[in-house]
Amino acid sequence: MEAKIATDGEKAVDDYLADVPEPFSAILSHLRSVIREAAPGAVEGIGYGIPSYRLDGNLIHFAAFKNHMSLFPGSTTHMEALRDELAAYKISKGTIQFTADNPLPDALVARIVKLRIEENRTLAASRRVANVGK
Repeated sequence: MEAKIATDGEKAVDDYLADVPEPFSAILSHLRSVIREAAPGAVEGIGYGIPSYRLDGNLIHFAAFKNHMSLFPGSTTHMEALRDELAAYKISKGTIQFTADNPLPDALVARIVKLRIEENRTLAASRRVANVGK
């Protein structure tokens, strides 16, 4: 099932962040800028009720909760490649939880986004090949 992305994506994410209390709002606003820089062609919007990014498919999401924030990479393939760097965070299937006291480093977020872009492009290319001649 594909996430539905708001057509007025940037404003929708602005509105989401405006409803998030500090310090989470500032941290997620910064996370947003890191994602946008790492994936400049991504479409920003709200999917599943949270900020979402699409580039050749579902790319990455983030959200605030009562006691933590989460990054949802949309895939678990990054987990093995970044195992050591993610050791300081609570990880569950498809989720990386972090706190204001232990935010995700910019370089780690950028690497996750780049890995996801690469994964999405590979999947998109294989879909195109599979559809040739149909």
